[in-house]
Amino acid sequence: QVQLVEFGGGSVQAGGSLRLSCVASGVTSSTICMAWFHQAPAKAREGVARITSDGGAKYIQYADSLKDRATLSMNDARNTLYLEINSLNSGDSGMYYCAANWQLCFNGVPSAASFETWGRGTQVSVSS
Repeated sequence: QVQLVEFGGGSVQAGGSLRLSCVASGVTSSTICMAWFHQAPAKAREGVARITSDGGAKYIQYADSLKDRATLSMNDARNTLYLEINSLNSGDSGMYYCAANWQLCFNGVPSAASFETWGRGTQVSVSS
């Protein structure tokens, strides 16, 4: 059974940076689509970055909300997904979730409905 566990949330001042981690266990597929979703209070879950790979090259894409402010990466063991966000602002506050499925995903960040496996999330609070 695949499990995803997020780490790295917390409180940070506006303009600061955070690095979120998502540790995956039980993954047997070499083909993956993994993404980070942001859910602000009282708002829908929004995909902000995704990585996809068939075991070879990795393809990364960001949503406009994080473009030029974030770096998505994966470790060599392919079991930890990182999202570093810079220049944080109050709009970045909320829960951040990691999600995964076992097919390639191109053309932007897939919708939340596309993912079958989710972590429980990590809370980010940005104060001005």
